[in-house]
Amino acid sequence: MSDLAALLQLGETALWQGALVFLRVGAMAAVLPGFGAEAVPMRVRLALALAFTAIVAPAAPVAAPSTPEAGVFLRFLATETLAGLALGLGVRLLVLALQTAGSIAANATSLSQLLGGAQAEPLPAIGQVLTIGGLALAMMAGLHVRLAELMILSYAFLPAGLFPDAAAMSGWGVAQVARAFWLAFTLAAPFVILSMLYNLAIGAINRAMPQLMVAFVGAPVITLGGLALFAVSAPLMLSVWLEALHLFLADPAATR
Repeated sequence: MSDLAALLQLGETALWQGALVFLRVGAMAAVLPGFGAEAVPMRVRLALALAFTAIVAPAAPVAAPSTPEAGVFLRFLATETLAGLALGLGVRLLVLALQTAGSIAANATSLSQLLGGAQAEPLPAIGQVLTIGGLALAMMAGLHVRLAELMILSYAFLPAGLFPDAAAMSGWGVAQVARAFWLAFTLAAPFVILSMLYNLAIGAINRAMPQLMVAFVGAPVITLGGLALFAVSAPLMLSVWLEALHLFLADPAATR
């Protein structure tokens, strides 16, 4: 009977630890790109969250509470959910940066309406291709492994059961949003430069030949130039984005 009681105590401790880890992992998996997308069925997302929990729980430094009361569980529910959402949104911001870069490039090259409704969230064709290509490249590079490492290492700077400092968390969030927009504009910079040069050339031609309808002549040129530039620069854009993703997964607490 004593061995059975010890076994039951061990099982209860493991169950509590798994439940506490699931609070953080489940919240993070719900907003992760690819794993938490709306196109993924709810049952598949739940199975992925449970799989991540089974991987993270044995290595996570989470101690089960000695007195499993409702108040203790509610405190862990708040802190772990907040930590998981913060980490998941940090990763998702990088995908939003890729989508924003595609939107900037499409608007600069008159490609913003082509295949705009291919997703639940309408995206231009360039943004759609970049998003799918970026997620496929990240999965091939072992995104699931890096996410499991991030979940385990997150307990070092976001301890379980402790609320993070509000000022530090808000500063971190603002820095991540700023970095996402900086990355988006950096990726779309060649298209913005091409659009500026195109508009300068069209203005000079229109000034020299007012009778020429430059819109009918120049619109196909900027569209063809945008597609050609996208074909050349897409591999470099995705490699830069993948490096930024790996840097975030390696050090999510960094603000630069």
